Amino acid sequence: MAEQRVVDYLNHHHVPFSTCRHPPAFTAQEIAEKAHISGYNLAKTVVVKLDGKLALCILPATERVNFSQLRHAAGSHTAELAAEEEFASSFGHCELGATPPFGGLFGLPVYAVESLDKGKFVAFNSGDSSELLVMGWQDFQELVHPVVLSARQKAAIA
Repeated sequence: MAEQRVVDYLNHHHVPFSTCRHPPAFTAQEIAEKAHISGYNLAKTVVVKLDGKLALCILPATERVNFSQLRHAAGSHTAELAAEEEFASSFGHCELGATPPFGGLFGLPVYAVESLDKGKFVAFNSGDSSELLVMGWQDFQELVHPVVLSARQKAAIA
């Protein structure tokens, strides 16, 4: 079942969502396949460190974090993957690897890859490794207010 804190957060903000159960899987691409959702619509949440501080990076299951782009967009000197032991206690009762993308719930900034905007909906972990939350991309943006990493930024860095 979805982490209750996450469900309460969405309900409190009157954000419509649905849930989707899926068989156990270990990668975002496997989850997309088992949940019968395009990898372009399944957002994975990657916990990163920007200048040593935790942040969330949200991107399609089909993509990898571009740390150079993230560092540039955040105005940070460093951007790197956070180790599990650095954040394991930061997300309440959420299972490791099933972090939901709600930075406001956890006091963390959120960076989202622009390509997620191509779909009308987005699915992501609910805090439970066998359940996804599905909501409109526009609703997600209005709730989370992520810094959007655009293709223009990517071109400027390359």
